[in-house]
Amino acid sequence: MWTELGNISRKLPGDVRVVIVRAEGRAFSAGLDLSVAKGDGDSSLARLAQLSAAECADRIAGFQTAFTWLRSPSFVTIAAVQGHAIGAGFQLALNCDMRVLADDAKFSMAEVTLGLVPDLGGTKRLTELVGPSRALEICVTGRRITAEEADRIGLATAVVPRAELDPAVADLAAAVLAAERGAVAEIKALLQGAPLRSYAEQDRAEREAQTRRLSDLLGSGE
Repeated sequence: MWTELGNISRKLPGDVRVVIVRAEGRAFSAGLDLSVAKGDGDSSLARLAQLSAAECADRIAGFQTAFTWLRSPSFVTIAAVQGHAIGAGFQLALNCDMRVLADDAKFSMAEVTLGLVPDLGGTKRLTELVGPSRALEICVTGRRITAEEADRIGLATAVVPRAELDPAVADLAAAVLAAERGAVAEIKALLQGAPLRSYAEQDRAEREAQTRRLSDLLGSGE
């Protein structure tokens, strides 16, 4: 499954502009399969612990790529979340640009309950969305976060009744598709880089992005 998730980005046609991550059934994702994690397979926690530090980090890097491709500026990603999104499931939703939640959705960063840390690209986005103090509290307690709270603290783009989840996601995707593709990609890249830049650097990035847009739309001029 991890391998296939990572392969999705390489299989996407070049004209894809919106990627929707959804699940069937009661839950978006229950997270780590504990029967596998505690077993003796190649991806078990015990097998990972037996690797050298470098080999273990490389293996985890491979797991991360299954989620982190969702951040690409080439397209906008939307998580449609119903039921539980626990641990890895929460981080999968966090790697998406937007999260539309059914009113029965519940997030939990549950890795701490196994003595582990979140390691699938979720900690930076979580900190950006809710701030470092709230992110720490969420990660070290592993508590459940309801859809109502997720909306209140900035984790949710929207919260809708369960029956309206698919239509709400379709409407959001349609709104993204209605915008000019190049502008959307530039905007996503601008916003992704903003936390790492000073005001002056962000001003420059805006100027450069706008220059590219004018050139693409109206010609480079002489």
